[in-house]
Amino acid sequence: MNFPENLYYTKDHEWLRVEGEFGFIGITDFAQSELGDVVFVELPKVGATLEIEKTFGTIEAVKAVSDLLAPISCVVVEVNEEISNTPEIVNKEPYEKGWMVKIQISNTSELSSLMSCEAYKTFIAK
Repeated sequence: MNFPENLYYTKDHEWLRVEGEFGFIGITDFAQSELGDVVFVELPKVGATLEIEKTFGTIEAVKAVSDLLAPISCVVVEVNEEISNTPEIVNKEPYEKGWMVKIQISNTSELSSLMSCEAYKTFIAK
């Protein structure tokens, strides 16, 4: 399984890649493997304000439907339209083409509540 070291991780299996004042959110390789084949992703509209640990969308797979939770407070500046048409990208490339939303970070101090790569590996090994 792949766990890029430059990302932040949540206990709910979302990842966050920070690029300046912006970030990208997706689900981890572990999450997509647990869900199985992704068949549908529902995402917020551009301009939506997301609150830390609150639902911002859903992901539907053959095995289950799961909520997507915001890793930090933010505003959606772009939605990955490609996964609306081809949701299986989330299974194939969860960290590259499978990102869900691009965000503007509202509160950088919330980053300290997220896990590093090593902490996430330990978390899922339990």
